[in-house]
Amino acid sequence: MQEKATDNKTSVSIIVSVFNEEEVLPAFWLDIKSTIKTDLINYDCQVVFVNDGSSDKSQVIIDSFIHENNDCFKVKSIELSTNFGHEAAMIAGIDNTDDDIVICMDADLQHPTSTIERMLEKYHEGYEIVLMNRTKRHDKKLFSNFFSKLFYLTIDLLSDTKFEKNASDFFMITKNVSSVLKNEYRERNRFLRGYIQMIGFNITTLEFEAPARSAGKSSYSFKSLLKLASTAIFAFSNKPLIISLVFSLLFLLFSFGLMIFSLIVYFFGDTPPSGYTTLIMFQSIGFTIVCFLITILSIYFGKSLSELRDRPIYLVKSIK
Repeated sequence: MQEKATDNKTSVSIIVSVFNEEEVLPAFWLDIKSTIKTDLINYDCQVVFVNDGSSDKSQVIIDSFIHENNDCFKVKSIELSTNFGHEAAMIAGIDNTDDDIVICMDADLQHPTSTIERMLEKYHEGYEIVLMNRTKRHDKKLFSNFFSKLFYLTIDLLSDTKFEKNASDFFMITKNVSSVLKNEYRERNRFLRGYIQMIGFNITTLEFEAPARSAGKSSYSFKSLLKLASTAIFAFSNKPLIISLVFSLLFLLFSFGLMIFSLIVYFFGDTPPSGYTTLIMFQSIGFTIVCFLITILSIYFGKSLSELRDRPIYLVKSIK
């Protein structure tokens, strides 16, 4: 593993995705500065804030960090032209760094900066990917926990790749891995934590507990989770197409059996079948299955179309 020498120090880029985090950014800034000064003093560190089209004062606050920074590490700002989503923000940060180690995390303080030192220890043990698995989230309600578990269960059932349960967007990769992400896996429908689990390299996991948000509200809604699940399933697997084929075959067998039954009753029964209830059930089931199949095909078609358009994953407004 090659290391870039800057005063014989390993270089580290800490990529921080930001979306409307004005309330928590000052606290995060104090936290990351403290961690770098105490735990990461032997590394050449850079903090890269990626502002994913925030509509609040997040960029103003980030700019103040750059102007006021007199510490022993660099601060960089990448402002995107609009909100492209968390996945795009992370890849924007990865694209604009060239350090030995890249760490991706959020600015909401639910990815503890105190665990970065443990991640770097794994790097020196020879690992090129370190996944951070969240064991507990202190502000998560029962409803959210249920859908989070359902999210990973669904992905495991439908995806061809088995992912780490509770793996988060808090992870460490080396320059070798970031080079792969820069040059390959440039899909518009992205599931970054999935990519880094399927590309090989030496990989390990660490566990952490996510504290409650100290300020602000999470921008990650049920709708966002549903969209991420859809992207993960349809980007990593063709099983939904197999399922649609199975449903079609089952309905074909059901239709054939119903036809045989109706003919037997008609020709050999004492009374002809009434037909109304049977016809309504048959049509209802048939239309439900057809709509289900059309939905699956439409999702695949829509995602394929977005790839064919080849539009940018993100657009940069400014880099400071």
